[in-house]
Amino acid sequence: MSSKDTILTALRASGVKPEPRPEMTFTPMMTDGDKTEAMKKAIEGAGGHWVELKEGESVDDVIARLFPDAKRIASNLKQVGCATYNPDTVDDPRTLNETDVAVVDGRFGVIENGSIWLPRATRHKALYFISEALVVILPKDRMVDTMHEAYKQPELADDFDFGCFIAGPSKTADIEQALVIGAHGARELTVLLV
Repeated sequence: MSSKDTILTALRASGVKPEPRPEMTFTPMMTDGDKTEAMKKAIEGAGGHWVELKEGESVDDVIARLFPDAKRIASNLKQVGCATYNPDTVDDPRTLNETDVAVVDGRFGVIENGSIWLPRATRHKALYFISEALVVILPKDRMVDTMHEAYKQPELADDFDFGCFIAGPSKTADIEQALVIGAHGARELTVLLV
């Protein structure tokens, strides 16, 4: 018997008996009614921006107001008429670089951490990370309280090749606690509630 086997055998013999986990019999709730306000606080807490589409206002109006200097706007969504190109027509994802704004659909939001589920709804998933600003359109009635609820959503049961939860702009902090925004992806995230 090797020294490794001797050590592992001794650990197994002296270990604590495993106990079964208690049953989860509670429903975690993050809000007491106003999901919109709770989600807004969570998005802003993660460094994102929050905009509600007003009566008579279009997605194009909001994009023009928030990003007046944007030259390259990517979107494959029908309700985005201000897009300067459709990212699905691009063969090489590297040409998505220098996209000022990408406008995409979010399927649902999670209030617990301010994240939004983005399945791959564009040819190149790089679009979600390479654009300078990412605008996610989120339906008002598609918010859940916790990640426990998020994993029960039908979108996560579907067979998909890529999907991710995005919360706020890309950010990282080194061991000196220096926060860098836009290190690995979009420098700005705006959630547009419709």
